[in-house]
Amino acid sequence: MLNRKLDKILPKVQKPGRYVGGELNSVIKNKEEVDVRFAFCFPDTYEIGMSHLGIKILYSLFNEKDYIWCERVFAPWIDMEAALIENDIPLYALESGDPVSEFDFIGFTLQYELSFTNILNMLKLAGVPLLSRDRTELTNIVVGGGPCACNPEPISNFFDIFFLGDGEEVDLEVIDLYRKCKAEGKTKQEFLEAAAQIEGVYVPAFYDVEYNADGTVKAYTPKNGAPGTVKKRVVNDVDEMFFPDNFVVPFIDIVHDRAVVEVLRGCIRGCRFCQAGFLYRPFREKSVETINEQAKKLCASTGYDEISLSSLSTSDYGCLFELLDTLHTWTEDERVSVSLPSLRVDNFSTELTDKIASVRKSGLTFAPEAGTQRMRDVINKNVYEDELHKTVQIAFNNGWTKIKLYFMIGLPTETDEDIVGITDLGQKVVDWYYETENRQKGKRPAVTVSAAAFVPKPFTPFQWFGQDTIETLEQKQRLLKFSSTSRKVTVNYHGAETSFLEAVFARGDRKLNAVMLEAHKRGLRFDGWADCFDFDAWMQIFADLGIDPAFYANRQRDFDEILPWDHLDYGVKKSFLIEECKRAYSAQTTPNCREKCSNCGAACFKGGLCVEKRC
Repeated sequence: MLNRKLDKILPKVQKPGRYVGGELNSVIKNKEEVDVRFAFCFPDTYEIGMSHLGIKILYSLFNEKDYIWCERVFAPWIDMEAALIENDIPLYALESGDPVSEFDFIGFTLQYELSFTNILNMLKLAGVPLLSRDRTELTNIVVGGGPCACNPEPISNFFDIFFLGDGEEVDLEVIDLYRKCKAEGKTKQEFLEAAAQIEGVYVPAFYDVEYNADGTVKAYTPKNGAPGTVKKRVVNDVDEMFFPDNFVVPFIDIVHDRAVVEVLRGCIRGCRFCQAGFLYRPFREKSVETINEQAKKLCASTGYDEISLSSLSTSDYGCLFELLDTLHTWTEDERVSVSLPSLRVDNFSTELTDKIASVRKSGLTFAPEAGTQRMRDVINKNVYEDELHKTVQIAFNNGWTKIKLYFMIGLPTETDEDIVGITDLGQKVVDWYYETENRQKGKRPAVTVSAAAFVPKPFTPFQWFGQDTIETLEQKQRLLKFSSTSRKVTVNYHGAETSFLEAVFARGDRKLNAVMLEAHKRGLRFDGWADCFDFDAWMQIFADLGIDPAFYANRQRDFDEILPWDHLDYGVKKSFLIEECKRAYSAQTTPNCREKCSNCGAACFKGGLCVEKRC
């Protein structure tokens, strides 16, 4: 019946390939022969979700077990959503076509705060009760993981479990526990109480929150035997960590349509604005042999002719040149290109350009993040203008003419001089092109300066910083735009309103669950998409509920304030973050983890660079 209904509506929607399943390497099992069914939900479109490495890893990991069937679910676009509702079709999984409501687990990856409303919309389309307390049976267990799980409080009422840290081990432990509880006829309450004892598992219903008169958090009190602090899970041996031999190959173009191999986890740098750099500590690298073997298998099973070496900072991989040489022993013959998506200004070299010669000469992207050295010291970027000068001249000498530079505005202690410094740096890159002897004659340089509004995030040294108001950010954007006088420098910036809302939910508490539920009732979703985002509607919701969003986004917080995520432990000590914040305000830099251990606390996991011998 479902197939007949879909046959009727799919020709009428954009990109029907999003909704049909059946792709190469998708996994089909007999549902009567599995004990646990897991609906892996990505709260955005198919093209974005299918580009995400995390879903590829866990999809294959779960399906490797003969008693688990994991299927994929993506947020339907507006036209498909309307067609589903009109034809009384519940949200379904791509592999079986079965409604999501028939699954034991409904799992969401939490990558971006502005996709939270899509989570509620997907549950509604599936016919699943939104609130955890309304799902009383041992089925439809709603779980979430990913970077936004580090502060899940604004959506805590809708989830049964959050996974903190690496999911490869803890996810399976919880699924195995569920399988056992299901076989023994246990209740949902009994299952959750047992799950809360597993390291890396946060059951929000087992924590009561008290507030002070000023609206700040007074205390989190655990109950039902839950631990006072939930510590994230870390898989130390990344060589032995599960990685798939194949990916599902989509029928339609996706954002990143290539083979992707993870080369390391974590980051050595300690940039003070970067949440991922602190969440994924300690720094752990795969061996050259492991990466090479995984890349070979992926290309053979998928047919992709491009490999992306993925990490937070791939050019920090300790054996990068050895890795590239090893890959080239077979990629050149098989006409497979190798790309490095995350290059740093301070370790780009002629040798590196020679080894990535297969990369198209259309453009290179670097992220100085700030326009002046003082500001780069504040954020601990540890990149200098002479390094950028050297890097772009190497690029120009090797045939590149287009350079894209990423920056942020609204950073702590920022002045107008720092804003103007962004376009000044862009102009310097243009000037350096004409100083380059071996540049391509007859071609003009094109430099794009792109500035995002800074969003303070949990578990960073800037988590206490009050975000600039929308008015201040827009004033800075105008200054940025009008400070550029060259046609060879293009200035782009991202909307201040979306960044404001992102900050609200990044640093929010449980009182925002009511806001999220009301936003869902008023039809808000796809808030990360410009053609769907309705800022005025959001502000009306806050006003109607008597909640001030500036309390979360713009308020400067004291170091002794209890933060909504203080009962969650990602290994980085709060005292270290406080010290880093103080060093930022005095523009003092901190060495990277290879240069000197800063005693951040991540050594508690007893793995990675934290325990390796250093010269």
